[in-house]
Amino acid sequence: MTASVANAAAAAVVPCWSCKGPVATRALFCSVCGAVQGPGAIDHFSRLGMQPTFDIDQDLLEKQYFGFQRRLHPDRFAAKSPKERALSQSQATSLNEAYETLKEPLKRAAYLLDLKGRKVDLTACGTINDPMLLMEQMEKREAIADADSVEVITKLSADADSEVIACQCHISAAFNAGDLDEAGHLTIRLKYLAKLAEEARTKKTRMTRALR
Repeated sequence: MTASVANAAAAAVVPCWSCKGPVATRALFCSVCGAVQGPGAIDHFSRLGMQPTFDIDQDLLEKQYFGFQRRLHPDRFAAKSPKERALSQSQATSLNEAYETLKEPLKRAAYLLDLKGRKVDLTACGTINDPMLLMEQMEKREAIADADSVEVITKLSADADSEVIACQCHISAAFNAGDLDEAGHLTIRLKYLAKLAEEARTKKTRMTRALR
């Protein structure tokens, strides 16, 4: 779904399954009869009422998500028809998927790129095509593997976390400049930096526990 298609879908109006009244595709309930609706074919940003940008307001994201989920709590539908219970569960599932995607910078960047027509496959496993990135990853992974004290691994872990944050800032700048090629390249880089940071944290935890 490209950005233009996503915008059109979010603005569309469909008939309510219950009363046939007009319902916006992102609406949870029909404004005419109050019946819960099935999840519309809209993008994650629209589903949570967020602007399609990398620099999202995390507090607003949390507020929107939990606010919607409260309205879909199973207790509210205990006395409803099987269809309404099923639709409320489908809405909740779609909201969960949207939230899990948008709250993580890496997933959010890849998803936004996809909306803009430049797909980045975060699940692909294989050789890194960028020689410089490959060399960087090999050196950093070797440093983590060779770390022989809590002090050393703590420093490496902090450095890795800082690089992740810096990369996220560069991704933001690339999106703001409309440079999707650079945003895509940096998103791939963020994938590997995040993995390194996780490896460093895991080793730090293991070494710290061994001293107790």
